[in-house]
Amino acid sequence: MTAGLRGSVLRAGSIAILTVAFTWWVGGQALLGRIDPALTVPLLAPPMLLLAWWQRRDPAIIRRCTVLLALGLTAAAQAALAFALAGFVATLQLLLVALAGGAAALAADALVRWRPSLRALPWLAALLFVSVWWSAGHALLAALYRPATASADAPAATMLTGLPLRWPGGESLASMIAAGANDDPALVRIERLGPTLLVDSLADHVPPPGGALLIAHPRALAPQELVAIDAVVRGGARAVILADALSSWPPRHPLGDPRNPPVTSLLTPLFDHWGVALGGAPVGEGAAVAVDVEHGRLRLSSAGRFDRLPSACRRLADGHVAHCRIGKGEVWLVGDADLFHASLWRPIVPGADHLRQADTMEWIAARLWPGAGRATLNPIWIHSRAD
Repeated sequence: MTAGLRGSVLRAGSIAILTVAFTWWVGGQALLGRIDPALTVPLLAPPMLLLAWWQRRDPAIIRRCTVLLALGLTAAAQAALAFALAGFVATLQLLLVALAGGAAALAADALVRWRPSLRALPWLAALLFVSVWWSAGHALLAALYRPATASADAPAATMLTGLPLRWPGGESLASMIAAGANDDPALVRIERLGPTLLVDSLADHVPPPGGALLIAHPRALAPQELVAIDAVVRGGARAVILADALSSWPPRHPLGDPRNPPVTSLLTPLFDHWGVALGGAPVGEGAAVAVDVEHGRLRLSSAGRFDRLPSACRRLADGHVAHCRIGKGEVWLVGDADLFHASLWRPIVPGADHLRQADTMEWIAARLWPGAGRATLNPIWIHSRAD
């Protein structure tokens, strides 16, 4: 191997290692528990500038070959990591990284070879290039990871909950009116993904057969409401039920105040009718735990397990989740309601769907409205302990 070829290989390998490490530590892979190659895109400008500087005196053909080799090694390393840590090779994401890397390399090469009369201009231009590329890369990923919403003609999902999701900060009616709308982020997110009707009672708001029902840790329901839920599901409805054996949702009022969420699930009569039994979280299992269900990541907190299920149910995620066929309908049961808390699912940067910590809202939306929740690019989660 000639000295020139050896130098090109070393530079390409160094850039590939730097890019992969940069994405792991700075791009959010380690922080979010994800191995998405696409998270590399906003970070491509600095390594491409460094490579262009290293080979500024090389012939054009050598520079192009080195860039191609660096991008190929980067893609190979990312593909190997994704397969080893998630069992998935993100072909579309790797293609995006390769195309973005080529564009960044061309721009970096032009900047390094620019010779203006004012010598400080290339440095200022390089700083501007890195900043603009970083911002544009994140804007592109936010668009590509943005989940689809329900179709315009999708029926509204009826939602019943005992969690303080609407006007959670109000101490009285007057203070709530003065403060205006102050909905919890979970409710805002669900309503953006699909039409949602939040009700206080099912007595006068029973969803039609074939509709959708979202029940999230409700207060005690009247017998006729429990009968209505059973009838709607058996008639063909899609339902997601979050039932927490021991909720850790932070109370906003003194202990014992009925405005606080229920401490434990009050759906036992309905579950008994379906042959379902929900047990509490094991002693010492109070921290947040990540589980993967149907290609989605949920983060649960002190989640219970379904100890008994009928034959029509599938036990998933080590018993934290169950999928049941009840009559003509289907029900997804989750032994946790705290997963609605924003700290467990909201992106680390508000509005940046590509930096989310879990697929909770997208996963729920996909079960309420067919076609909702998916995006052009989706997170590739590193295997959780409950897989």
